Amino acid sequence: MSVNSPPLRAARSGSFELRTPGLDARRSASRQWLGHLGVAGLLATGLLVALAAADTSKLLPQTLSAGIGRVGLAGSFGTTGLHLGSAGLTIVIVAMFASYLLTVRSASRLSPLLILGAIAALHALMLLAPPLFSTDVFSYQFYGRIGALYHANPYTAGPHALALDPLYYYVGQKWYATPTAYGPLFTALSYVLTPLSIPANVFAYKAIAAVSSLAVVALVWNGARLRGVDQVRAVALVGLNPLIVVYGVGGGHNDLVMLALLVAGVVFLLQRRERVGGGSIVAAAAIKVTAGLLLPFALAGARGPDGPLYLTRRRNLLVGAGVALAALAVFTVAMFGAGPLHLPATIATVQGKGNWQSVPGFIGTRLGLGTVSNSTALILGALFAVALVWLTLRVWRGQLDWIAGAGWASIALLVTAGSLLPWYVAWVMPLAALGRDGRLWRASLVLTCVIGCFQVLAYIPHGNSVLGL
Repeated sequence: MSVNSPPLRAARSGSFELRTPGLDARRSASRQWLGHLGVAGLLATGLLVALAAADTSKLLPQTLSAGIGRVGLAGSFGTTGLHLGSAGLTIVIVAMFASYLLTVRSASRLSPLLILGAIAALHALMLLAPPLFSTDVFSYQFYGRIGALYHANPYTAGPHALALDPLYYYVGQKWYATPTAYGPLFTALSYVLTPLSIPANVFAYKAIAAVSSLAVVALVWNGARLRGVDQVRAVALVGLNPLIVVYGVGGGHNDLVMLALLVAGVVFLLQRRERVGGGSIVAAAAIKVTAGLLLPFALAGARGPDGPLYLTRRRNLLVGAGVALAALAVFTVAMFGAGPLHLPATIATVQGKGNWQSVPGFIGTRLGLGTVSNSTALILGALFAVALVWLTLRVWRGQLDWIAGAGWASIALLVTAGSLLPWYVAWVMPLAALGRDGRLWRASLVLTCVIGCFQVLAYIPHGNSVLGL
C-alpha cells in the first residue's frame, strides 16, 4: 500500500455511493449492538478466567498445577473452587476471541469511554489472577538471582547451575540449561527485583506488564491521532487482544515492556523528534532484541518534502540511536562484562528447539516431520531475510508506509519463526493499528485467530490427535 493511500475506511475520490439514510441508521445500530455484545463477552470471559485460574490446571504454568495455594500464588481471588475443565476452558477461550472480533469490527460505533474502560477492566482482572500459562515469570526471577545473589553471569549460566535454589522448582524444565535470552536493561531490572519474595516478584512482573500494556494503549491512541486513524478502533485492536491481555499481562511477559518503549519511539518519530525516537528504539531492543527490527524501516521512511530535510531526519535518527547504543554498551560491560556476547547463540538455540504452536511446527507435525529441523530453520531464516530486504526497499522507494512495512516484517518474522508463543502477536498489533493499511489490519486479526486456534487445540479433549502427537 502506498504512503499516499487514504486512511482505513476512507472513501476514495471519484466514487459514487447511493446511500439510504434509514438503512445506514439500522446498520449503525446493529453494529453498535454487536459491539456492546462483544465488550460484554470479553468482560464476562475475562472474569471467568481470573476466578477459575487457581483451580484450572490448564490455565496455570505447568510447575504450578499442583500446590499453588501453598505458596501464596493463587492471586487476589484465591481458590474459588471454580474449575472450568477442558470443555469449559475451550468454550470460554473461543467465546473470548469471538467477542474480541465483534468488538474490533464495531469499535468505531462505540464510545471511547466504553472501550477504554473495558481495556482497563480486563487488565485489572489479569493482574489480580495467578500467573497464567507460562513459567517465564519464574525464569525472569531466576536470572536475577543468578547475578544478584550468586554473583554469576546469567548470560553464561542457566538455572541448572543452581539447582538447590528454592525457585528452581518453578522454572520450566525446557529452560533449566538455558542462559537468559533477554537484553541487558531487562536483566538489570531483574537484579533490582531479586530481594522480593517469589509471590511478590510474580506480582511485580505482572504489574510491570500491565502498566506497560496500558502505556502502549495510550501511545497508540496518541499515534492514531497523529496518523489520522480511528483512535477507538486502534486501541481496541491492541488493548482488547486476548493474546496480549490474557497471555501477555496474565503471564507478566517482558514483551510488553519492550513494546512500550518501541511504540514510544514510533510516536516520537511521528512528532519529528528523531533523536529521542532513535534512542527509544535502541532501549526497546535492550529489553528484547526483536525491537531492532523497526530501525531500518524508520530510517528508510524518514522522508520530508525535499532532500536536505529528509537527510537531516535520517541523520538525527542515527545520532539518537548511536548515542543510546554507546551508553547501552558502557552499561552492559559494567554490569555483565562480555556475557551478552553469548546472547545471539542463546537466541538461535531457543529458536532452534522449535514448537508445534509455530506455523512451520504445526505444518511439520501434521505431515509427520516433527517440529522445525536445523535445515528447515535455515530455509525459513533465508525467506524472512528476503522479505525484510524487499519490504525495506519498498519503504525506501516510497512505495510503502514505513510503519506498515515494519508491521508486515513482523508478521513475516512470526510466520517463519520455529518457536512461536502466543503473546508474540503483541509485536504486530500496534504497527497494524497505526499502519493505515487495511490488509495489514486484517492480517493481524487472522494471525491472532490462527495462534488462538493453536492454543485451543491444547485445551480440547484429544486435541493432540489433530496434531498427530
